[in-house]
Amino acid sequence: MAALSTLILLLCAAKDVMPSSPHWKPTWPSYRVPVILPQSTLNLDKPQFDAEARLEVVSPCGPACHKSSPLPTYEEVKNYLSYETLYANGSLTETEVGIYILSNGGDGSRGRSRTKRQIYGYDSRFSIFGKDFLLNYPFSTSVKLSTGCTGTLVAEKHVLTAAHCIHDGKSYVKGAQKLRVGFLKPKYKDGSKGSNITNSAMPEKMKFQWIRVKRTHVPKGWIKGNANDIGMDYDYALLELKKPHKRKFMKIGVSPPARHLPGGRIHFSGYDNDRPGNLVYRFCDVKDETYDLLYQQCDAQPGASGSGVYVRMWKRQNHKWERKIIGIFSGHQWVDMNGTPQDFNVAVRITPLKYAQICYWIKGNYLDCREG
Repeated sequence: MAALSTLILLLCAAKDVMPSSPHWKPTWPSYRVPVILPQSTLNLDKPQFDAEARLEVVSPCGPACHKSSPLPTYEEVKNYLSYETLYANGSLTETEVGIYILSNGGDGSRGRSRTKRQIYGYDSRFSIFGKDFLLNYPFSTSVKLSTGCTGTLVAEKHVLTAAHCIHDGKSYVKGAQKLRVGFLKPKYKDGSKGSNITNSAMPEKMKFQWIRVKRTHVPKGWIKGNANDIGMDYDYALLELKKPHKRKFMKIGVSPPARHLPGGRIHFSGYDNDRPGNLVYRFCDVKDETYDLLYQQCDAQPGASGSGVYVRMWKRQNHKWERKIIGIFSGHQWVDMNGTPQDFNVAVRITPLKYAQICYWIKGNYLDCREG
């Protein structure tokens, strides 16, 4: 019973109650984030890198299926949040974790096939053109993975993406060992890098500049789940680059309930395959949610997987508006809605537990990860 009580506390981290004032601003809640710390690390055999990269994930388990699933045990959650780390030299480790709650004063059915999915009625996506937009925040935080997916800059050397872009649930994909991250930059007619731009050195078009990945973290919940019902809840991965990217990045945050999102709406930008070379932005309403997933009908195509889903809300402590990534675009699901199958796009929510894990991967110090 003690373990179950602890788990319920982990899943229901304390939140601020949103005020109902007529002058209310959509405000980032304060969360009491648990602590996730490595307990032991084992060396594993080098992976084969023989899986085909999948640019989208399909799952038949919709909101009702997820909501009816039994609550995982404390040991199961620890197993899901344990993780593998893949290094650029091909070596692989597995890290088991411990989960702790500190007081505020503490330090220490099968889906059907469908060839052209994920566009709902009128295509509401916007291709972002021109360096004045592409090179400015927030669009400049979107990057392209050499495996074909999208990622988002979340720290000076870190990129958040979907786990299925790296690992198919059974094996690492081809290209994962030599994974690179592409940054859109202007290409100038005279070959210059853009410093001291004159009329003779105006950008002709955009091109990708690539940085190698040093190491990659993938949660065991994805690997154990093998992209099935539980696996989709853990479809996220963090990449550490070999050198800083020198761009403004977007912080991660704990996903508020959908009813607290501004207009009930989310945003994300990605490199959809049907618009090669273009960064594509979209926004849409959240239709449903579970503890781990957001269901929406944002228009998207393969290639957008791994995009950071974000919202802009008021940061009370800093007295300013701030965008944060609250999820990772994963793929789509067929959902039985009152006996009628319906197609939804799905984003993995950053829960308090996932925030604690991803933040620790970035910071390496749980004291920097206490507030989501």
